Amino acid sequence: MFKKILITNRGEIACRVIKTARKMGIATVAIYSEADRYALHVDQADEAVFIGPSPVEKSYLNMGAILDAIRDTGADAVHPGYGFLSENAKFAEALQKAGIAFIGPGPKAITVMGDKITSKRLAEKAGVNTVPGHAEAVADAKEAVKVAKDIGYPVMLKASAGGGGKGMRIAHDDEKIIEGFEPACNEAMSSFGDDKMFVEKFIEEPRHIEIQLIADTHGNTLYLGERECSIQRRYQKVVEEAPSPFIDAKTRRRMGEQAVALARAVDYASAGTIEFLVDSARNFYFLEMNTRLQVEHPVTECVTGLDLVELMIRVAAGEKLSITQKDVKLDGWAIEARVYAEDPFRNFLPSVGRLVRYRAPAESEHVRVDTGVCEGSEISIYYDPLIAKLITYGKSREQAIAAMKKALNTYFIRGIKHNIAFLAALMALPRFVAGELSTNLIAEEFPDGFHNGDIVPENAMLLVAVAASAHRAYQQRAALISGQLPNHEHKVADNWVVVLGGVNHAVRVVPIDGGYELTLDESECHIETEWKLGDPLFKGRLDGVDFCVQFEHAAVNYRVGHGGAWIDVFVMSQRAAELSKVMLINEPPDTSKFLLSPMPGLLVSVAVEIGEKIKIGDELVVVEAMKMENILRAERDATVAAIRAEEGASLTVDQVILEFV
Repeated sequence: MFKKILITNRGEIACRVIKTARKMGIATVAIYSEADRYALHVDQADEAVFIGPSPVEKSYLNMGAILDAIRDTGADAVHPGYGFLSENAKFAEALQKAGIAFIGPGPKAITVMGDKITSKRLAEKAGVNTVPGHAEAVADAKEAVKVAKDIGYPVMLKASAGGGGKGMRIAHDDEKIIEGFEPACNEAMSSFGDDKMFVEKFIEEPRHIEIQLIADTHGNTLYLGERECSIQRRYQKVVEEAPSPFIDAKTRRRMGEQAVALARAVDYASAGTIEFLVDSARNFYFLEMNTRLQVEHPVTECVTGLDLVELMIRVAAGEKLSITQKDVKLDGWAIEARVYAEDPFRNFLPSVGRLVRYRAPAESEHVRVDTGVCEGSEISIYYDPLIAKLITYGKSREQAIAAMKKALNTYFIRGIKHNIAFLAALMALPRFVAGELSTNLIAEEFPDGFHNGDIVPENAMLLVAVAASAHRAYQQRAALISGQLPNHEHKVADNWVVVLGGVNHAVRVVPIDGGYELTLDESECHIETEWKLGDPLFKGRLDGVDFCVQFEHAAVNYRVGHGGAWIDVFVMSQRAAELSKVMLINEPPDTSKFLLSPMPGLLVSVAVEIGEKIKIGDELVVVEAMKMENILRAERDATVAAIRAEEGASLTVDQVILEFV
C-alpha cells in the first residue's frame, strides 16, 4: 500500500480524498495556489506545497511544478480528483515514467475515452447504443452548420475534450450555431486547452443517467448501479440521486452490461462513469465516459456502502477487487444537492467573497456534507463556485427528500450569495417529488428565471409564531435596561400584531418554562425552544413537531427563512400596525439607463460604439466569470451614450459598463 499520496486538486474533493487516505493510514500532500494559501484542504493535509499563482494554468494545471512537488515530497502516488489534470493522459504518462502511481486509469483509456469523437467510435464497435452525430471534429461554424443540416436540428455543439457543461451549446437553427460556435470554442480552450468541437443530434426531453464502474487490473469490472443526474442548469448538474426513479431492474442491467463492455474494450482499471441519455421509452444512448471520480459519487457510496476513493486507491496499488457483481446491492435512496456561490435571483450569476458566517448541517446517518470551505474561507473568481455537496439518505426516496428539506433549512451561509433557496424550491416541486425529471426541468419550471415569488412558505403560521416568540425575547431583554425609575419600569406586553406578506396576524405570546404559549388569530399553539438571542438558527418544536427557521434581527423588522423562502416580518403594537398602513414606500433608484455588470468578472469584449442605435436582443458585451462567457444583450431599444469600462477590465457587481439615452 502507498505511504504518501499527493492530491493534484483543491477544495472539497481534495478534502474528500484526505478523509479516506487518513482512514487507511496513508499520509497526504496538498498543493495550493496563491488564492488557496489558507484553504481548508491545505490545513487538513499532512503536508502542503505552494504551486504557483492563482490562475489555474499557472498552478493546478502547471504540470512541471506539480511533478517537482511530487519529487520533493517523496509521494509514491497521486490522486487527481476531478477536473484539472484528472483526465490528462500526458500527466498520467509523466507519472508512469517517473515511477509514481496514478490513482486513476491508464493513459490509453484516458486518451481514447477522453476524446468524445474517438470514444463514440469505440462505443459503437463495443455494441453500445450511441447518439446519432458526426464522427469528426468540425473546423469552423460554417462546417458545423453543414453537419447540423445533415443530421437534422436540434443539435448539440460539444467540446471534444469537454465536461461539466463547458463548451456546450444547443442549436435549433443555423443562426444559433454561428452565434454559439466561437464562445463554445473559447470556453473549451480556457477549460481544457483544446478547442475542438463536434456536432451530434440533441435528444429532446431526455434524462441524464450514468452508470458507476469500478475495475481492477486483474480483469474484474463491476457496475455499481446508476445515478439520475437530469436536474441541470446550463448543462451543469445541480441535483443528483441514486438510484434513478425511472430505471427498472431490466434497464439497469442492460445499461450496466454495456458500460462494462465499453470499459473492458480499453482495459479500464479504476473508478469511472459511463453517461447515457435516456428517452421516455427507456431507450438509452452513450454520451461520454468520465475517466475519473465524479462529483456526485457520494450518492452511489450511500446506497452501496462502498468507499469509491478507497477502491480507487486499492486498485492503483494493484489489489484485486474484494467484491463481485453479485455482491453489489442497492439499499435505500440518496440525494445530492450542489451548494453553489451564485445568486439564483440574478440569473445564477457567480458570487465571490468571504464566508463571513458558515454553519453546515450536522452530519448523521441521514446527512453528509462534503465541503472544502469553513467560516472565513474565500470564494475566488479563479475556480468553480462550489461551496459544498449536501447529501441526504433515507430508506425511501420520500425520506431522502424530507431529510434534504430539513438539512437545507439548517444550512447557514452569510457573506456571499448562494443557491440554497433554489435547491429548497426544487425539493418542493411536485414534478420533482413525483420523479418526473428531464434535463429541461429547470428551464420549463422557471422559464423566466428564479424569483422570490416562486417560493411559497410551507408553513406561514410557523414563521409568525417564531417572529412573535423572538420579538417577545428581545423586548424582555430591552426591559432590563438599568436606571429605570421605581414603579415606572417598562412592562412587556403580551399582545402584538405580526405583519407577514402584507397580512396582519393578532398574536398573544406568553413565556413559559422552556418556550412560549401562543394564540395566533385565535388558534393556540406551543413552542418548545432553547433559542438564545443572536442565534441565526431558531430551532425548536411547534406542537411537538421539530422545526428550524433561519432568523435575522434587522433594524425595524425580522427576516425569517424556511423552505427556501426569505420573508420580512414586522412585529408591532396595535397602534403601530394602524399607522404603518399610511407609511410612504421608498422606491428604488432607476437604473434603466445603464448596463450594469451582473457579476464580478472580466470584460472580454464590447460589441457597440458610442452613438450606435441598438435593438432589443442585440449583443452589447461579453463578461467572463468562472470560465464561462456570458453575453449581455439589450433589453430595450436605445442609443449608446457612453462606454464606462474598457475591454479587459475587471468588473465588480453592478459596475456601470454602458450608458444609454
